[in-house]
Amino acid sequence: MVLPVPLYRLQCGVNSYDWGKLGSDSAAAKFAATTPSESLTIQSDKPYAELWMGTHPSNPSKDIDSGRTLLDLVESNQALLAPAVKSRYGSKLPFLFKVLSINKALSIQAHPNKKIAEQLHAKDPKNYPDDNHKPEMTIAITDFEGLCGFRPLAEIAHFLASVPALRQLVGEDDAKAFIATVRGQESDDSSESTTQNKRALKSAFAALMESSSSDIASASQSLVSDAESRGSGFADGGVEGSSGVALSQLVIRLNKQFPNDIGLFVLFFLNYVQLSPGEAMFLKADDIHAYLSGDIIECMAASDNVVRAGFTPKFKDVGTLVDLLTYDYAPIDEQKMEPKEYPYVVLNRAAYSSGSEAMLYDPPIDEFSVVRTVLNGDGSKATFDPIDGPSIIICTGGKGKIAVGPTVKEMKEGWVYFVGATAEVVLQSEGEKGDEFITFKAYCEVEDHSNGGKL
Repeated sequence: MVLPVPLYRLQCGVNSYDWGKLGSDSAAAKFAATTPSESLTIQSDKPYAELWMGTHPSNPSKDIDSGRTLLDLVESNQALLAPAVKSRYGSKLPFLFKVLSINKALSIQAHPNKKIAEQLHAKDPKNYPDDNHKPEMTIAITDFEGLCGFRPLAEIAHFLASVPALRQLVGEDDAKAFIATVRGQESDDSSESTTQNKRALKSAFAALMESSSSDIASASQSLVSDAESRGSGFADGGVEGSSGVALSQLVIRLNKQFPNDIGLFVLFFLNYVQLSPGEAMFLKADDIHAYLSGDIIECMAASDNVVRAGFTPKFKDVGTLVDLLTYDYAPIDEQKMEPKEYPYVVLNRAAYSSGSEAMLYDPPIDEFSVVRTVLNGDGSKATFDPIDGPSIIICTGGKGKIAVGPTVKEMKEGWVYFVGATAEVVLQSEGEKGDEFITFKAYCEVEDHSNGGKL
């Protein structure tokens, strides 16, 4: 009996949300449109936000040859997942792979941990459709900006002291209490100080989030007026990484997107992060964040649970958000991920090529890892060792070939392939000298090649 080659080109759906980039400016839309589909004609005035790659029932990928969903394929042939992956995660992919194209701010949000996800799903399945946690990783395709995690406490204290509209919403007593509590304790990492600091942070943040709509509207007008008039002097010049000029411009821009929104004030509590292509950050469950602009690769545990509290017309659950957050605080550099060379690949570079690489983004969870491969020059090749788990590979730039065994197929920008477990994969560039063939490979492997742990 000849077994089918475990290589399937996928047709992946794109979701249209208000925050997406318009028309062909959206990488998510452009990538989706590379696969012929009667249901997708890119409209220049329509926002396209997310390309979904995986088995999640909200937008399952399909095999372009048979029309079967990827979920149907792996359920009918569990060898595609590998026994160890199926045993731990069941008969579907444990990760959801996405391309996001962000034109304006996503909601102020967090994703619940496993226990809270189960509770929310049981209580409100309409707004919380999954009982799974949703840690996620972001890798920039283009320049990216976002808000991620709580700032160092000294920065928050600076803003509570220097931004009158923020202090107005939090309240004089709560603002003074926070500043007094954290003064001199910002870098004390003892258990007692950390607990005390987190309690103070939660109290101040909760006070802000409980503000009435009328108070938010009034404070927003004062905040925007201050930002427009003070420029570099806004927020007393700001803090390192968030200058007065940058903050004032950010407030003005976000107010145009979401006038009089609580998110205008939340940004003073959160780190402002900028990523260049290839840079990444990891968000564990219960981390607060909001993406602001750019095109990114995103990989997450297979869940669509989002607890929102600002910058959105969708369902908001402020009380749940305030209660579930960890209130960890740290500089943004501690949220960024440093990729390392992927050890289970052989790179064969063309004679005139340099700079080809395969870099591993390996978050501290089991459901997924991602490899970013850049092959320069005509003929450069990457041969990946077989892994005991499934993979999805997308090309985000250039062109080349993908091969599993004797089967060789084209790969171009936007094309997506599913690769079954235990298959050796070969990628080879076909561009001209100086071109880059760029791919991202998301995979799950329960056991390491060498020591029984996740790669």
